[in-house]
Amino acid sequence: MAAPKSIECAGYIHGTSASEQERLAALNRLTNEQFVEFLDPSSARRILEVGSGLGILAARVAQSAPDAMVVGVEQSSEQLARATASLRVRYVRGDAHRLPFVAGSFDLAYCRYVLEHVRDPAMVLREMYRVLREGAWIVVMENDITAMRYDPPSEAFDEVWRAFAELQRRIGGDGLIGSKLFRMLCGARFRDVELSIQPEVHWAGSSGFEAWIENQIGNLRGAYDALIESRLASHARIDEAIADLDALRMREDASAIFYWNRATGRK
Repeated sequence: MAAPKSIECAGYIHGTSASEQERLAALNRLTNEQFVEFLDPSSARRILEVGSGLGILAARVAQSAPDAMVVGVEQSSEQLARATASLRVRYVRGDAHRLPFVAGSFDLAYCRYVLEHVRDPAMVLREMYRVLREGAWIVVMENDITAMRYDPPSEAFDEVWRAFAELQRRIGGDGLIGSKLFRMLCGARFRDVELSIQPEVHWAGSSGFEAWIENQIGNLRGAYDALIESRLASHARIDEAIADLDALRMREDASAIFYWNRATGRK
């Protein structure tokens, strides 16, 4: 597939095709429970999710916060049209750089897998700061895709994955932004900023191993044509990387290790 239209304004490297939406839904199923436990939204009353996508995470957060209203902001009308319905989730179409809320509207705000795609992540964080009440918390979880490790390793995958990061940089995103969260939250005036990680440790026979490999293959397939058109990778090398991952999935001694970067801060 060619670079999706949303890339022109936001650096979004993933597509909105049905297959890509299914990949992202599967990633939600793999990562949501750990994130919601870390978010701990049970005492919140007004919760803001920036970058709601299909609304799968927002609906899960609402389940864990029975007295709260979750408001999800999403720029893509296509995503909003497919968003998961919930009685205590309200979706608003809007730009994360200019949130459509008055100052002090929320007592918890979070974004996940969002800052890597936006035009100006510092502005997004400043907007989240603005709409939080005094003393309220922000929670952020993002990528630094250089943390990806497979064993046995694949030279082809490592090469194509570096090309993937460069493609994202060229279109205005930042696949390495996770390692910058402390500085960025401090720059947005948040206090008591703390860092942590959400690990992804999968091995042959473990419950998430095949799903994790399939997600990775989906990433490469989704960017296949854009990688070639940008001359960052060849057909042969991408095919080799996908074949190596597919073979890894079938091995009895294979493993995968990654971690998401997390940050919290208080207004």
